[in-house]
Amino acid sequence: MADQPLVAVTRLIPEAGLNLLREATQIRLWEEELPPSPEQLTALLRDCAGALTLLTDSIDGEVMDREPQLRVISNFAVGYDNVDVAAATARGVAVCNTPDALTETTADFAFALLMAAARRIVEGAEYVRAGKWQTWGPKLLMGRDLYGATLGIVGFGRIGKEVAKRAQGFGMTLLAYDSYEDEAAAREFGVTYRSLDALLRESDFVTLHVALTPETTHLIGARELALMKPEAILVNAARGPVVDTAALVEALREGKIGGAALDVTDPEPLPADHPLVKLSNALVVPHIASATVATRDRMATTAATNLLAVLRGERPPHIVNPEVLERT
Repeated sequence: MADQPLVAVTRLIPEAGLNLLREATQIRLWEEELPPSPEQLTALLRDCAGALTLLTDSIDGEVMDREPQLRVISNFAVGYDNVDVAAATARGVAVCNTPDALTETTADFAFALLMAAARRIVEGAEYVRAGKWQTWGPKLLMGRDLYGATLGIVGFGRIGKEVAKRAQGFGMTLLAYDSYEDEAAAREFGVTYRSLDALLRESDFVTLHVALTPETTHLIGARELALMKPEAILVNAARGPVVDTAALVEALREGKIGGAALDVTDPEPLPADHPLVKLSNALVVPHIASATVATRDRMATTAATNLLAVLRGERPPHIVNPEVLERT
């Protein structure tokens, strides 16, 4: 309909979300597998009142200044480090995300990475595919026990708490580091807070669940990796730049830590010839922690609902900068 607002959708998302948008808006949809380039994104956003975006779409003040009619940027993600929130707030643009849609699924996957790395599951599968399996061996592909081990959770928010819940079933000792110490949650999940340094020294496994901010960029670097046990395993299901990639490669090569299991990397995607891909003690998967049918449907409907609510003058279920609504 001619009177419906025009919105940009920067990638093919599940139909559950697209159908909501089709009922109330005109959609300009980017249908390619790879994300739009900056120039293509500029063309996609032209004259749009709203944008449903991915983490790969960088939206800064310059982009918003070119499209002063833009009212809402709704991210198909829990994170929003691709958007300059301060610039959006200054221009009265609402920024939304999907925090509740993928909590349990991401926690499941972080724990799957933890188990796969600890028990060398991918190495075992590759061993069989390569035709190397000749017999049962007493020392073949020995890994690490999770039961009774110490798990350090860096970032004790929604996902960190769900990881702790799963770890309880393995009888693990649970440590947590967070800039805000939620004592009630710590009691509920049997978690003890530690400084980051202490957590790294004491943990057999470390799993990262912090948002990407200037403060958390390279939160885990050469100094922090040197604090970890030589047999410890690092799991990253947060954001790639939370870890200094060069320092991680060195730590893995030199045996300063036992292994790493990564759903996210820096850069992302990793080229096939990157050292992390080549290292036997690094397990790298392509940012798929939220990749279940049900979760991606929830993300799509949440992102669409957020966008539509702002365009209707309503409060969206999830908004990063609610002060924008208070000014309207």
